[in-house]
Amino acid sequence: MTEKVHLFGVRHHGPGCARSLLRALEALQPDCVLIEGPPEADALLTLATADGMEPPVALLLYAPEEPQRAAFYPFAEFSPEWQAMRHALQAGVPARFMDLPQAHALALDKEREGVEPKVVDRIPPDSTEAVIDAVAEREDEPALRHDPLGWLGQAAGYGGGEEWWEHTVEQRQDGAELFTAIAEAMSAVRAETPPLTDPFQARREALREASMRKTIRAAQKEGRERIAVVCGAWHVPALAQMPAVGADNELLKGLPKLKVAATWIPWTYDRLAAESGYGAGVDSPAWYEHLWRRGGRAEPAAWFSRVARLLREAEMDCSSAHLIECVRLAETLAAVRDRPGPGLAELLEAASTVLTTGEEAPLRLIRRELIIGRRLGQVASGAPTVPLQRDLERRCKTLRLALSPTREPLELDLRKDNDLARSQLLHRVRLLRISWGEVTQARGGKGTFRESWTLQWQPEFALAMIEAAPYGNTVAEAAAALARRTAQDARDLPTLTELVSQLLLADLPAALVEVMRDLENRAALTGDLPQLMAAIPPLAQVSRYGDVRQTDVAQVLHVLDGLIVRVCIGLGVACQALDDEAAASMAGRINRLHAALKLVDRSDHLDAWLIALRQIADASGVHHQVQGRAARLLFDEGHGDTGDTADRMSRALSRAVVPDAAAAWLEGFLSDGGMILAHDDALFRLLDQWVISLSADHFIQALPLVRRTFATFPWPARRQIGERVQRDADREPTAGTEVAPSDQWHQARAEALMPILSLILGVGAESQ
Repeated sequence: MTEKVHLFGVRHHGPGCARSLLRALEALQPDCVLIEGPPEADALLTLATADGMEPPVALLLYAPEEPQRAAFYPFAEFSPEWQAMRHALQAGVPARFMDLPQAHALALDKEREGVEPKVVDRIPPDSTEAVIDAVAEREDEPALRHDPLGWLGQAAGYGGGEEWWEHTVEQRQDGAELFTAIAEAMSAVRAETPPLTDPFQARREALREASMRKTIRAAQKEGRERIAVVCGAWHVPALAQMPAVGADNELLKGLPKLKVAATWIPWTYDRLAAESGYGAGVDSPAWYEHLWRRGGRAEPAAWFSRVARLLREAEMDCSSAHLIECVRLAETLAAVRDRPGPGLAELLEAASTVLTTGEEAPLRLIRRELIIGRRLGQVASGAPTVPLQRDLERRCKTLRLALSPTREPLELDLRKDNDLARSQLLHRVRLLRISWGEVTQARGGKGTFRESWTLQWQPEFALAMIEAAPYGNTVAEAAAALARRTAQDARDLPTLTELVSQLLLADLPAALVEVMRDLENRAALTGDLPQLMAAIPPLAQVSRYGDVRQTDVAQVLHVLDGLIVRVCIGLGVACQALDDEAAASMAGRINRLHAALKLVDRSDHLDAWLIALRQIADASGVHHQVQGRAARLLFDEGHGDTGDTADRMSRALSRAVVPDAAAAWLEGFLSDGGMILAHDDALFRLLDQWVISLSADHFIQALPLVRRTFATFPWPARRQIGERVQRDADREPTAGTEVAPSDQWHQARAEALMPILSLILGVGAESQ
């Protein structure tokens, strides 16, 4: 490399590199700064110093015609690239990105999807040595190429690359020779690293480095005298030895291309962490922020004071004496290990030994809050955004909803206008297929005037907003249009009925009318009774919201009426000739449909439904589990007298019925668990009287069936049933109890009790 070009190999998101890089740039005073990144985002560089720009943030590159094709370039406050671009802007020096344009990178990814994977380096089966060498090469590849720092850290006697890098770079105070050392280390590692076996990845890496060299040559051609090149340390050797211009041009010629747009979006520390799957992530973003703001010094006392505040807010014990011992232990561990100072490993070991007393919960809390962190960045107002994103931000500001990266509960009272508007917005966002909010609980009885949500905003939702942008410029327009598209693509009734429910909750009446029309037409044409049964519960749920949400559900009830009539008519036929699996599924549908009809609270629907249940409970050819479930629902609703249910039970569990069929009937009858049996007097007496009526031989035959069903009950329910049986046995004489004959009664003693009994019972002497 010439004297005009100065290479600064960095670790992405390394505060030590960022600190040393700033010193080097101040000493060099470059007249051009080239940074590893997408060239399409050059126009957005100026926003790095704009008011309101708070990292972590990320560059989002996407294909407008195919928004799902996208790439993210995250930056934190301590990222060397972020500090380089800010330094250049503040010094008035031109800055630009120099990676492979995403217009080509995304097109190459698209091209690869249509190509069958090729087997490379095929080895003859008789070449044993070649096989051994190839396996060893592939085993070395992840350690050297994908984690060169880990390889260097182990060679230096550290447990891994993260710990080695922190001690040698991140906490280093004198960075004058840092980048020379990094270049030498990466040159040695690349010399020992075998070539990539994946031809696509090998070509991608070659294209990236050729693009970087092309950008450097362009800056030299402009007459720049002091060019600062900031790139990943791995690429430094490839940029130090510049090949012929023709070789790079030939490599970059004829690449496929897509139209690409770029913008800034907020990012989070948990998405910056390596455990999120981000290839260039770091293990401890919040810890690196601590190092950056402390000038590279760990300062155990300052860090443990934050630990103490965190634990005390979580109502965990943490005294001043604990903190003093933690600091002492961390410093002692660093001295014993011959480290320049306590690092994260020493601090965590001290916290684990002194603060947690062996418990994992405090350590998980410390890791989540102080090592990874929850920071969400903010983008300046000048960043390009789609109208849909701007409308969402405006609505959130009006309704006082924060786009927070932490999971936060939200309680809504739908009787209040602002809370009702919040609920409608959250449901509209869900229609956009963005899981910002999740309904965790809805309570309040039939009024349903309360909703409980859990909200958590993820950076990837910005891309989802871009994907939804073609459907409309506002959240309401886009949600309605996407719902219509979903209705057109729906293949079954339950999907449509669930969509109807979402549209009603989102208050999108125009789209609701169209989807209801599709639902009515689809329901009229289908003869699949299970689909019709599955379609009713969501519509019944919809009917609950008419009063509170101030919406008209008349059209929903009209469709619901037709569905219920068709189900009641066809239920008997649908329950014929079912195997065990189909019968269990049908019993579940009957349960859900019964609960839905109770929710609708229409006597005509419930009466028709109970008549249909009575038919299948007494019909022949119906699976015994379905009959048992129908008999139980009829018993619960008081449809007929107790004698009808007793007769059905006696017939289903008689000796003439095969054991498997009798067990299925009893399973269907008691399938809702044992708690109801333990507390429902009528049900308990019914089953108890049936057991008492059995002869000894029949009881022995029926006992395995009863035990099979009772074995499915949870242990607390079985215990309560047993206790109730014991209480009844103690209170009532059992069958067969001997009574003394009248000639053995003691008449005088019996007459002596009469006055006391008369007094207790309030019976006059004249009645004796």
